Amino acid sequence: MLFYKKYTVRSYEAGLLFRDGEFRGVLAEGKHWFFDPLNKVRVDVVSQRDPWLAHEKLDLIIKSGALQDRAVVLDLKDNERALVWIENRFSHILPAGLYAYWTGQKQVRVEVINIRSVRFQHEQFKVIVQSPLASKTLDVCTIQRDHVGVLFIDGRYVETLPPGEYAFWRGPADAKVIEVSQRETMVDVGGQEIMTADKVTLRMNAVVNYKIVDARKAVSQTDDFRQALYRETQLVLRSVIGVRELDAFLTDKDAVAKDIEDNVRRRAGELGLEIASVGIRDVILPGDMKELMNKVTEAKKAAEANLIARREETAAIRSQANTAKLLAETPTLMRLRELEALEKIASSSKLSIFLGDKGLAEKVVNLL
Repeated sequence: MLFYKKYTVRSYEAGLLFRDGEFRGVLAEGKHWFFDPLNKVRVDVVSQRDPWLAHEKLDLIIKSGALQDRAVVLDLKDNERALVWIENRFSHILPAGLYAYWTGQKQVRVEVINIRSVRFQHEQFKVIVQSPLASKTLDVCTIQRDHVGVLFIDGRYVETLPPGEYAFWRGPADAKVIEVSQRETMVDVGGQEIMTADKVTLRMNAVVNYKIVDARKAVSQTDDFRQALYRETQLVLRSVIGVRELDAFLTDKDAVAKDIEDNVRRRAGELGLEIASVGIRDVILPGDMKELMNKVTEAKKAAEANLIARREETAAIRSQANTAKLLAETPTLMRLRELEALEKIASSSKLSIFLGDKGLAEKVVNLL
C-alpha cells in the first residue's frame, strides 16, 4: 500500500482527477484508490453545496466534456452578462468569462442577457440591482420626485427619464444621466450697478422665478443654465435701465419690470426655461443722490402744503363774502343774527335788556 493513494468523495462532493497535470475526469461518490509511485495523480475534492465551480484549470475541465450532465456551463462573450438564480433566489450577475455551476445539490437557473442595449430592464429589477455584487456590473441611478433625468449614451441624447430607478450596464457604452428639478426655483440677481440715461449710477437687486420645461435644452444649450439665466438677466437690466432717465424709472417701475420680464422670458425660452415672474427687489441710490432726492421731495411737499393753505384761505374769504352779501340782501336774517349775538353775550355774562317803545331794540343793537 506504500504507493497507493486513497481519496474519499462524499455524497455532496465531486472529485476532479488530474494525472500528470492533465484532467482525466470527475470522480463520483465513494472511495477511490490510485497506484501512484511517481506522485503524478492529484484529486481535488470540491463541494457541490456551493454550486459555483471555481478552479484554476476550469477551461480544461469544461473542454473535456466531463461536466456535460453534472453542471451548467457558461461561456459569456464581451457583449453578454448572466443572471444567476440558486434555489429560485437571485444570487449574482456574471460578467464576460467562463463559468460552471454544479446542478447535483441545488437548483441553478441562468439567464443570459445581451448588453448591446445599454439600459438594463427586468421584471425583477429591484431584487437584481439591490444585490451586493450588482454595482460591479451595473451603474444604478435614482431620479427623485419632481425631477427628470436626461439620458446621454456616448455623448448622444437618448431620452428624458421620469422619476424612478434605472440601471445601465458597465462597459459597452458610457451612459450618463443628468438629473434636473422641475420645481419652481428662484435666482437672486444682486449687486448690479447700472448707469441711467442721465448718468446716474444706481445699484439694483432683482429676483427671477423660473422652472424647467425642456430638460434636454436646459442641459444641452449651456453648461450651467442657472448661471446663464443670471448673466442674461444682468444684460437685460443694463439694456432696459440704461435707456431711461432716473425720474422716468422711479415713477414707473412696474412698466420697467414688465419690460425686463418680457426680455428675460424670450431668452429663457431658448434655454428650455419658463419664467414665472421677474421683480425689482431693491433700488439703491448713491449717498449724494439720496440727499438731493430728499431735498427735492421736501421742496415738493412744502409747495403742495403752501398751495393747500392758499386754497383754504381763498375758500374761507369766498364764504365770508357770500355770507355778507346774503345778510345785506335779507334784513330779517340780519336781525336774527343780531339776536344770536345777544344770546351769546348773555350766556357768557349778566346782561339785562328792556324793550319798550318802538325803535328801542334798534337803539340797543346800535349800542352793542
